[in-house]
Amino acid sequence: MEDILINITPQETRVAVLLAGVVQELHVERSAARGIAGNIYLGKIVRVLPGMQSAFVDIGLERAAFLHVADIWEYRQVAPEKPLPIERLIHEGETLLVQVVKDPIGTKGARLSTQISIAGRMLVYLPQDPHIGISQRIENEEERTQLREMLQRLVPPDERGGYIIRTSAEDATEADLANDLEYLRVLWGRIQDRRTESSAPAVLYQELWLAQRILRDVTTEATASVQIDSRENFVKLEQFARQFVPRVEPKLSHYTGERPLFDLHSIDAEIERALARRVELKSGGYLIIDQTEAMTTVDVNTGGFVGTRNFDDTIYKTNLEAAQAIARQLRLRNLGGIIIVDFIDMMNAEHQDAVLAEFKKALARDRTRMTVSGFTQLGLVEMTRKRTRESLAHILCEPCPMCQARGQVKTSRTMCFEILREILRESRLFDETREFRILASQQVIDLFLEDESQSLALLSDFIGKPVSMQVETVYSQEQYDIVLM
Repeated sequence: MEDILINITPQETRVAVLLAGVVQELHVERSAARGIAGNIYLGKIVRVLPGMQSAFVDIGLERAAFLHVADIWEYRQVAPEKPLPIERLIHEGETLLVQVVKDPIGTKGARLSTQISIAGRMLVYLPQDPHIGISQRIENEEERTQLREMLQRLVPPDERGGYIIRTSAEDATEADLANDLEYLRVLWGRIQDRRTESSAPAVLYQELWLAQRILRDVTTEATASVQIDSRENFVKLEQFARQFVPRVEPKLSHYTGERPLFDLHSIDAEIERALARRVELKSGGYLIIDQTEAMTTVDVNTGGFVGTRNFDDTIYKTNLEAAQAIARQLRLRNLGGIIIVDFIDMMNAEHQDAVLAEFKKALARDRTRMTVSGFTQLGLVEMTRKRTRESLAHILCEPCPMCQARGQVKTSRTMCFEILREILRESRLFDETREFRILASQQVIDLFLEDESQSLALLSDFIGKPVSMQVETVYSQEQYDIVLM
């Protein structure tokens, strides 16, 4: 059974999902930078790019949002066999109802779609698409048929929109579906009213805040408890649950203990581990996770693990453990996009198949859509995981100012040689200078006083000018200045 912990402060909301006491998911949302995925806007097209078959749309954000022709609902509706180019579908200055499908990430603006979908607890409403679909995760064919028939009885024949039955609707009653239908119809009506009253750019609908989305999307029959450490927000969430997710209401409780809720369950320590590059495995092996703008790579290593039988067995057991750990890390860190996993090379094809099967099994509990390929000729597993919001590291961290986000810094010796070359260059430009003074970090000055003292003396003799040194404690190892005296 799962337990959900919700820590709320005026600045941010943090959520941890635990299974048997082990953290499986972490969610963070800051009040000053709430995600906008799911929000609906009345946007204004500021530029159409026929060469890229895309457009930039002003929705009131700092950066214009991006709309590709394939995300325009009419793209395949008008002429399915021969879709129209973007310049025939939209034009500059036009106002358009759009929904954010991806938050702005890094330097990229938000990704938009004109196919609107509004999520309820058990249903997703599709105002433009008269279609009834059912989540693939509801596998029981009898259950699927029953849900479809219940919904068809509730939806009038003349209703323009369609619905997708969500996984959370499994075992739902007709009354449950009817309540969700009413909520979605009222919500869509409000959006339509705001559209007629607003001028672009304008926000017409904001997705629920994190704690509400957790109650709507994450809680299931397998959820044992939901603890909230804020009395005010507990009352708000209790009211929300009573109206929209009544099954969850009995599971809600207000945490009143003296120790902070996340401290009690060591969640902050887990967050620190989820930001580390290296992940230790219980066997003694470890993972190295590197996240770049282009992709995420995961490297598996045996480390100190020594098998009891032979080396092949050691590799196999390490890879099996790694498969479980990687699936958990992807959820914890909310890693998305292209992911390359470099398991330790296995010569045995049966071992490869077993590791891949274990990996897919571990990934199956992930709520995010993904695709996994088999082993490539190089022994790598390629996969993609849908990215709709920033990763945990991007929310909590920023590029290192010391190394300029390279992940490494120049050595003290490299800096010494760089400084010597700079003094030589400046001595030729400023011949009247009486003395040069080096301002640098303690590590660099120490090296000049010890191993590189002879190099500095030779340079001083060569240019015929004295060179003095001064430690600047606030300088990083790569920072220095040459002062002309």
